[in-house]
Amino acid sequence: MSFSAFDLIPPLQQALHELGYRQPTAIQQQALPAILAGRDLLAAAATGSGKTAAFALPLLQRLAGQHERAALILVPTRELAEQVATACQAYARHLDLACVAVYGGVPLAEQIETLSQGCDLLVATPGRLLDLLDNEILDLAAIDHVVLDEADRLLALGFARELATIAGLLPAHCQRLLFSATFPPAIRRLAGEWLRQPSEITATPANRPAPKIKQWAVPVDKKRKPGLLLFMLRDRNWRQALIFVNSRKGADELVAYLRSKELAADALHGDRDQETRRQVLAAFRERRIDLLVATDVAARGLDIEDLPLVVNFDLPLAAEDYIHRIGRSGRAGASGTAVSLVCADEAPQLAAIERLLQRRLSREEEPGFEPRHEVPQAAPAPAGKAAKAAKSATGHGRPANAGKKPPRPGSTSRAKTSPQARAGGQGAARASGGARARGR
Repeated sequence: MSFSAFDLIPPLQQALHELGYRQPTAIQQQALPAILAGRDLLAAAATGSGKTAAFALPLLQRLAGQHERAALILVPTRELAEQVATACQAYARHLDLACVAVYGGVPLAEQIETLSQGCDLLVATPGRLLDLLDNEILDLAAIDHVVLDEADRLLALGFARELATIAGLLPAHCQRLLFSATFPPAIRRLAGEWLRQPSEITATPANRPAPKIKQWAVPVDKKRKPGLLLFMLRDRNWRQALIFVNSRKGADELVAYLRSKELAADALHGDRDQETRRQVLAAFRERRIDLLVATDVAARGLDIEDLPLVVNFDLPLAAEDYIHRIGRSGRAGASGTAVSLVCADEAPQLAAIERLLQRRLSREEEPGFEPRHEVPQAAPAPAGKAAKAAKSATGHGRPANAGKKPPRPGSTSRAKTSPQARAGGQGAARASGGARARGR
């Protein structure tokens, strides 16, 4: 199947050809017809599956034929806002449509100035969107389409109240789309509140990582994790890795350690300003640094082409975040590797992850780093899957507990919205009939 099967307008077809898009992914094949038909949609799509194009292409097509209308895409983080807006701008390169991203961490005045020039498709984090509404910069009345992208992460980051406020300000008629990599009960409840008789599609099995990602866990005592990471990086000659930690302090400390060993590393977390984060990410993409140590908040939405390796230096506190973390590798059908360094204190998190995956991760100790405090085994995985998981040799270590007895199981009314930007008192500066910001 090619993109021509969806009867996309020539400017979009031309942009896709120039971008090297040849065949639609599974999520694109299912989502494009539903969105073009104007239906609400609940979609399960793993990170790296091509979901941005799945909702952006049909929205741009619908906006191209609707003057004075606009679309809103809500995302959880600054990085994802920039990534989605950049993709939309690329798809719309031959259309008279303006795509703008707004998010916290940068001066509000700069974004107001950008919006004053017009916006048809607005990509926003919930907090910054409400800032603009509070300042009467936007009016949501012209929104015809709204997308919740990475909805599970929006909830995990505590945006439930903001989403409820925004939902109450949207026109009743607007088309609503919800995309999520995982479908915990909270997402089902959110879908019930946001969507009206939606079509439901699943491009990948729920709560499953991409199939070409090799995964395994390395048991180790907590204090020896830095040394083990250094050993594995050098022993396997790993050149580029995204390393996840659970705290900003932990990220800075690990970067300091890696730099002391003459490795090119930097940190990405919420304490760093947006421009610094942008520079660090650019350096990692361009291979000027080899190791990027990141927290979940900062790393959400990162799109690193051909990233070979993700390391969980700390296991995530929420099992669903494991799926998102390792999904930074193995994107768009490529192969990838995900290694988790696990200490005894993290046994509950590992058990939750294995329940989510419905299989056990292979455990492979590294000689010289065997833990004094063993990581307890969780309850058995479903029949047939544990044995299959045990066969996959993914590292160079030996299976944990080899030759040992198995351990015991671990015990407003707000301002009106368009992204429509009207420069007050100076007449409306039209930008493709979309969102216009009001001047004060």
